[in-house]
Amino acid sequence: MDEKKENIYILAIESSCDDTSAAVMRGDTVLSNVTASQAVHEQYGGVVPELASRAHELNIVPVVDAALKRAGIGKEQLSAIAFTRGPGLMGSLLVGVSFAKGLAASLGIPMVEVNHLQGHIMAHFIKEDGVDHKAPEYPFLCLMVSGGNSQIVKVDSYRNMEIVGQTIDDAAGEAMDKCAKVMGLGYPGGPIIDRLAREGNPKAYTFSKPHIPGLDYSFSGLKTSFLYTLRKLVADDPDYIEKHINDLAASFEATVVDILMDKLYKATKQLKIKRVALSGGVSANTALRQAFHDYAKRYGWEIFIPKFGFTTDNAAMIGIVGYHKFLEEDFCSMDQPAFSRTVI
Repeated sequence: MDEKKENIYILAIESSCDDTSAAVMRGDTVLSNVTASQAVHEQYGGVVPELASRAHELNIVPVVDAALKRAGIGKEQLSAIAFTRGPGLMGSLLVGVSFAKGLAASLGIPMVEVNHLQGHIMAHFIKEDGVDHKAPEYPFLCLMVSGGNSQIVKVDSYRNMEIVGQTIDDAAGEAMDKCAKVMGLGYPGGPIIDRLAREGNPKAYTFSKPHIPGLDYSFSGLKTSFLYTLRKLVADDPDYIEKHINDLAASFEATVVDILMDKLYKATKQLKIKRVALSGGVSANTALRQAFHDYAKRYGWEIFIPKFGFTTDNAAMIGIVGYHKFLEEDFCSMDQPAFSRTVI
């Protein structure tokens, strides 16, 4: 590591939804990445914004303290504070933004605002001590899939990204959560469907796929098709879901993956780019990761899949963007507010 990176310590804060996370970066290397999740939302079948913001208020001080201690540095050694400014839940964001402003002011160090979606994409550039690392070269395509977003992004640099395709209604992760709820599986539904699908037949059921022009996605039709199928099957047998849960999960998951990969393949052909990355919470899905390997073998893609710790919301992904912005002295003033919606 060069001397310049060695002397740059950035505290990163992520609080866009229901995870309170803090990380410490030394240059582009993560020293600690601490996340506190909120189990309170499970009983409601989704994130309750008011409860999320209250939990962030309770979690942020101990999470930041733990991140600094695990990194083995004091707050006086920090060069800057990077934070998620948006998009996300406004109440949750305000907790992280306010904390970042207060701490930065007390330490007299600059702040760096980070777009949450850019963080997910740039997670591929996080380095770890003692771990071999290969980041994608620019330009590359990134399939960014999460509970709130499904996008195909052309990435020319850390600050130059273009959305070439995105969902026009539900996101892939949102569709998984909603269909899991219909089957009585609990929240979050994506990981539960993933686990059940491993024991099921992905060709047991056929659900409708959208016919959307261009590179955009749609998952509302699939969600409706799944619901109507269940209603018909349950009408004949009230215990049908319980008896066939694995096959239902596997078939639904396979349909989601087929939809995602079909448009991504079209994007690689249209843009003539074979470097393809995966990011976002749904990138932890087993079938989607396997599809990336299958397409790489079939079409000669060079693929990049994040480690599981960097797939869901975490502060290290905010820190890596913050580090690049810090090098360019792209700082944020104290009067910058959080924002709930935006594009890259």
